[in-house]
Amino acid sequence: MDDEAAAGQGAARPTAGELAVLRRLMQVSNAISRGRLSDRAVEATGLVLDRPAVNVLMTLHLAQGAMRVGDIAERMQVVGPHVTRQVQGLERRGLVRRVADPHDRRASLIEPTAEGADAADRYATSMIGWFTDAVADWPDGEREELGRLLGKLADDVTTRLAGLQDTPPAPARRDPSAFRMEEKGEGEERG
Repeated sequence: MDDEAAAGQGAARPTAGELAVLRRLMQVSNAISRGRLSDRAVEATGLVLDRPAVNVLMTLHLAQGAMRVGDIAERMQVVGPHVTRQVQGLERRGLVRRVADPHDRRASLIEPTAEGADAADRYATSMIGWFTDAVADWPDGEREELGRLLGKLADDVTTRLAGLQDTPPAPARRDPSAFRMEEKGEGEERG
């Protein structure tokens, strides 16, 4: 029996708490998609940009420095040729430029131009403003805890997905106490 078949047979059924977390993740994802938050933030840049181009620009913006194409691709978790095409388009529009790599004369780094940095600032301001408004009534401690937990989730998901690219699927092993989330009308865990 192959690893995928074994994983399907040996995997424990999701608990009610795990399903509640999945439902909430899907709810947030759907709300963000339906609300066209990314599209609205792109509109705030004043430019017509597609999502992949915005992702390259924001990756550079968040790095706060020039980067090699390969490093941009790694951070975005995509292949280099995809980033190269986006960089070329952004270059033609005057939003990024190539600069010499001071450590390797054969290589170049990509950095945003002033116009690219301004567009990235407007995008970030729009996105941050929306999320800040959404949690404005939360106590400071809860907002801080959300930020901490989102950072931890993003790091763990990124690490796990990177590992999936290098190894075949393994049977799911869950700690049943990993997700403890109660909702009205739902029991604790399935047995």
